[in-house]
Amino acid sequence: MNQLKSREPGSVTLPGTLSEPLRAELSAFRRDLHMHPELGNQEFRTTAVLKARLEAAGLVPKVLPGGTGLICDIGTPDVRRPMLAIRADLDALPIPDVKTVAYRSTVANRAHACGHDVHTTTVLGAGLVLADLHRQGLLPHAVRLLFQPAEEVLPGGAADAVAAGVLDGVGRIIALHCDPRVDAGKIGLRAGPITSACDRLEVTLDGPGGHTARPHLTTDLVTAAARVATDVPAVLARRVDARSGLSVTWGRIESGHAPNVIPQHAELSGTVRCLDLPTWREAPDLVHAAIDEIATLHRAKSTVNYVRGVPPVVNDPAVTELLHDAMAARRGTHAIEDTEQSLGGEDFSWYLEHVPGAMARLGVRTPGDTRVRDLHAGDFDVDERCIETAVELFTAAVLTDADTRP
Repeated sequence: MNQLKSREPGSVTLPGTLSEPLRAELSAFRRDLHMHPELGNQEFRTTAVLKARLEAAGLVPKVLPGGTGLICDIGTPDVRRPMLAIRADLDALPIPDVKTVAYRSTVANRAHACGHDVHTTTVLGAGLVLADLHRQGLLPHAVRLLFQPAEEVLPGGAADAVAAGVLDGVGRIIALHCDPRVDAGKIGLRAGPITSACDRLEVTLDGPGGHTARPHLTTDLVTAAARVATDVPAVLARRVDARSGLSVTWGRIESGHAPNVIPQHAELSGTVRCLDLPTWREAPDLVHAAIDEIATLHRAKSTVNYVRGVPPVVNDPAVTELLHDAMAARRGTHAIEDTEQSLGGEDFSWYLEHVPGAMARLGVRTPGDTRVRDLHAGDFDVDERCIETAVELFTAAVLTDADTRP
């Protein structure tokens, strides 16, 4: 990986591997979450079972103000040494689980189809291991576990978590996300942007309608909507640096009810994605201007509702290197892959507006499996050996962090 040091297993001795009983417990915990998925800001059961397990380990978790999500510090915070935070997201998706496994979702039209059950389980597992190290006097500094609600709800529960003070006393933050394109036992890393910004766009067009026999006496809104759909992305492509990856993609166009009537109203909705922060900050003004120009050209009145989503996740090079060294120390550099930037959005980016951090991609594909699985699909599942990989990564990052910071 560019500019990242290599460290082979055996060059350091790191405690904090999983015992067989804990490995089995975490698998069962993940399956329980998978069977009981909850949508964003509704993760009450998930929060309760997490809180109970952390308290059973002698820890003192604190539920976030909205009643879902929590933080839990391990060790005694030191104002001279900002904590490393480890973040998980809790929420599921409003889609049916179509798998036939024993741990299939028990809630109609709800599924953990993005791997948040895995994320939650791995941060819990890391917390239990780190708590045990703390009791043995082997934890070098305090660590914060952060279990965040509503990642799938724009603009993301991370913004509310930050407002609630979850980063107070935190100096760096790490996380991971399931990747069905990477084998279990491996992670993918990338310094710099690893996900895209993602905003929501809603446009309405209005004008006097009329008979299709006399379009010259009307505002032809169907044509106007079609031109907005095709011309706005083309205009934007010539107003921003192509390397910024600014992209408007429509998911819905609706207008009219009869073949011989020019309607008075049209609607379009879609997403705006962007690969870098500076262009993302300019995107609302750029998009507004392009839509207004095209609509005015066709004598339509436009109204734009631009809903801010999330900025891109930009991995800090130093924290990415920490994750690299941690995995290399555990499993060797063969367990680390370079990964590409995704056009998907992730609200982990809100934390990076305040502290440096990095997100890894966690391999969840069974080695040799040629089936194509994807996130946000009803058949999504993981090879549960990924849980151990993630726990080892997180615990090694905490211990390796002690060697690289004053």
